[in-house]
Amino acid sequence: MLATGLGTSAWAQSPAASGAGYHDPRSPIKPLQERAGVLAWGLLSSVSNKVEKNKLVPIFPAQVQALDKKKVRVQGFMMPLEPGDKQQHFLLSAVPTSCAFCLPAGPEGLIEVRSKQPVRYSLEPIVMEGQLAVLSDDPYGMYYRLADGQEIKP
Repeated sequence: MLATGLGTSAWAQSPAASGAGYHDPRSPIKPLQERAGVLAWGLLSSVSNKVEKNKLVPIFPAQVQALDKKKVRVQGFMMPLEPGDKQQHFLLSAVPTSCAFCLPAGPEGLIEVRSKQPVRYSLEPIVMEGQLAVLSDDPYGMYYRLADGQEIKP
């Protein structure tokens, strides 16, 4: 069964209000539109933080915690982590990058992806399906990881 995190209007927010990153209005790339069957970034970005022992610790709402180890579909913009035009390890972002050296969002707007098959880099958004891990103490500061990712073509 595919977990979508949809079905409650509380999470249907505009991309600018979601907290999942800033989409520059001058960008030639259109913002993501919510899609049926695809996990909403508004839900993923609903995490809050607290300070414990000089570090930020994420506090996930119950709806986000319920997604841990569930098969989900997410859409986003690819940020390569390897050289080449095909990627098996990359970040998926809620907003497109506007600078090659900058992260477009905080950890609530990024998902680390490991895919089964290489995925061709594109400036257009992609949809990935895989098992989501909700991370509360990741050494790299990530909040989400998608394992066994597979690109879903439109």
